[in-house]
Amino acid sequence: MKISTKGRYALRLMIDLAEHTNGKYITLKDISARQKISIKYLEQIITQLSKAGLLKSVRGPQGGYKLSKDSKDYTVGDILRVTEGNLSPVACLEYDTNKCSNYEKCSTVDFWIGLYQSIQKYVDSVTLEDLVSKHISKVTVDFSI
Repeated sequence: MKISTKGRYALRLMIDLAEHTNGKYITLKDISARQKISIKYLEQIITQLSKAGLLKSVRGPQGGYKLSKDSKDYTVGDILRVTEGNLSPVACLEYDTNKCSNYEKCSTVDFWIGLYQSIQKYVDSVTLEDLVSKHISKVTVDFSI
């Protein structure tokens, strides 16, 4: 499984919104400048996130985007599933009903199921708030001597 640029940028966009939340809507122009991601690319991502209900949006001069809930209430899994779809490591596990004719005899399916469960557990255990906290700790400069 490989997370696409869209998935990685979606996480950066959501972290940016969470870090700069102040009750007001944030423009894509501001996010684009801070994250160094083109507005056109952000528009594609933000459309998906908005349709999924992860963001609120307002048009017009005072418009922009903001999180629809607190950062602690989003998991990385919530965000990645919007942009990446199913996070299955193999195609045969993408759907609830396995349609593979070799499923019953497959010698590796249990391994793939275990890997998939580990992926799900991990991405659902990390919140947007966790990512924001890590980011802040990385960019905070300690001036003590």
